[in-house]
Amino acid sequence: MEKRLHLYVSKKHPALWLTGLLMLASVVARIAVFSRIEDISVWRQIVWPSIAVVLFVLMAFLTGEEMLYRTAVPVWMLGICEMWQLYFVLAGRPLLLVLACIGILFFCGSYTSILAGRHKPWLLLPLYLLVLAIVGYMHWQLAAQSRSATTLLPGYLLIAGFITMLFALKVHTDGKYHPTWKDRSDGRYIRSSPAIEQITPFIMPDRCGANILFDESVEISELDRYVRTKRREGMPNFGMTHAIIAAYVRTVARYPALNRFVAGQRIYSRGEDIAVCMTVKKEMTKESPDTVIKVHFHPGDTAQDVYEKFNAAVASAKDEMEDSNVDDAAGILTSTPRMVLKLVVWLVKVLDYFAMAPKFLLELSPFHGSIYFTSMGSLGIKPVYHHLYDFGTVPAFCAFGRKRRAEEIKDGAVVECKYMDLRFNLDERICDGFYYASLIKYFLRLLSHPEVLDRPPETIQRDIP
Repeated sequence: MEKRLHLYVSKKHPALWLTGLLMLASVVARIAVFSRIEDISVWRQIVWPSIAVVLFVLMAFLTGEEMLYRTAVPVWMLGICEMWQLYFVLAGRPLLLVLACIGILFFCGSYTSILAGRHKPWLLLPLYLLVLAIVGYMHWQLAAQSRSATTLLPGYLLIAGFITMLFALKVHTDGKYHPTWKDRSDGRYIRSSPAIEQITPFIMPDRCGANILFDESVEISELDRYVRTKRREGMPNFGMTHAIIAAYVRTVARYPALNRFVAGQRIYSRGEDIAVCMTVKKEMTKESPDTVIKVHFHPGDTAQDVYEKFNAAVASAKDEMEDSNVDDAAGILTSTPRMVLKLVVWLVKVLDYFAMAPKFLLELSPFHGSIYFTSMGSLGIKPVYHHLYDFGTVPAFCAFGRKRRAEEIKDGAVVECKYMDLRFNLDERICDGFYYASLIKYFLRLLSHPEVLDRPPETIQRDIP
């Protein structure tokens, strides 16, 4: 991949706050100026450009530290709006209209390219000055015709905001990868995928239509001893759930493609962020409420790390069961009319498809993560084949059931063995069958020899260099 600059702005920089004030002032000025003029197009001259400017400010503040390049979207919205306006102003001068539209397209394209890191950021200054000169020329023309030039005030304020933001621009120098176009806030687009893998999400667009089901049984005599040992070592609540999650985390360290997902018919990698989702109940009763926890792990985490992170998340969820962020958000939505709720869900799906959903929303969603675990053993039943959700990004579901005993013949003698059944539902689009077979065998081997989970992995394989 070509080496690019990674531009960002910090919310702590005063120049960014001044930029926001100037741009919002341009919106207020636009509403005040154009609302007093008769025979105007409300959408073309007020609503559309105001939405674009407000969207620019929100993106700069909410995603400016990692995804500043996305501000190119409202810039293009402004450019389209301006070409729409010029179509009516220069309808009788086609050559001038074409030249003006070419200039607008050049500005929008240059802004997009510079913010994506392909060119030096100082090139934005001459672009802004050129636009400022054009606005000044229009001001002079209106004054010469004895016409009010107040309609240009929103443009002056907007350009002033763009120029001010130049002082807040910085370049990431940490040497790490930072998102660019096609990336998401929760995943990096895999640009090196073979063509057939890139086409597969279009052939099978839904997760439920691309799932594969299988079950495995693991002999847990060693795992049972391991759990008892961990409890004696000062982890009183250590159980099968911790061991299974730790084995999964260790499997991702060796087979990182397991941590991929499909969204917007593209394949992404979560990298080293392993987001495990699980439903928990405050008490094991029918009346007790339940909620979903999402715990973030690192491929280098040991069994003790998993134990501490998971238990902390469970304790926090149980303490705040009545004030869960997920439940609060769901409660607000369900209190609205059905058509409003349907519109909100549709909008979230559209934003998610185009990788525009804000990070805080993805963090709240229990449908966005690396894997969903469910313990049927705690309910005293066998594991189920749980479906995958078409909404969200979770590509894997693992259900494990109660322990069971079976008599087997070993070395000519009948022995009683203990087993636990696991059932998986996986999205086949994220990796091929051979890869899945290899990682499942490794996962089961870890459960048969869980002591290796006490040590960090010797190496952590990276999905994308």
